[in-house]
Amino acid sequence: MLAIRNDLPEWIHSIDVSITVCDENGIILFMNHKSATTFQKHGGFGLLGKNLFDCHPEPASGKLRELLKSGKSNAYTVESDGRRKMICQTPWVRDGYFAGLVELSIDLPDEHVPHHVRR
Repeated sequence: MLAIRNDLPEWIHSIDVSITVCDENGIILFMNHKSATTFQKHGGFGLLGKNLFDCHPEPASGKLRELLKSGKSNAYTVESDGRRKMICQTPWVRDGYFAGLVELSIDLPDEHVPHHVRR
């Protein structure tokens, strides 16, 4: 069974961003404290070692399978419990090979999020 990582920099657990990491088969390898708190009603840190497909109904599990197969990124916004979030799912690499996905979930403010074009 996977253990909670206490040997990582403190900022990983103190930022107000949920970080969840899975391997190439969808097994949850890491959750920071915000991620465990976000998914507390589903098991929190108890989800470590579990498969993401057991946590997601269709069509979400199909999208995850597609991302794990293709190694591509995905980003979208979602509203849950009255809170808007930006979700970014992106590959991570070990020894030059696709190793799984990192999901960042960022709470968005209630007001409009500015969009800037940099030139």
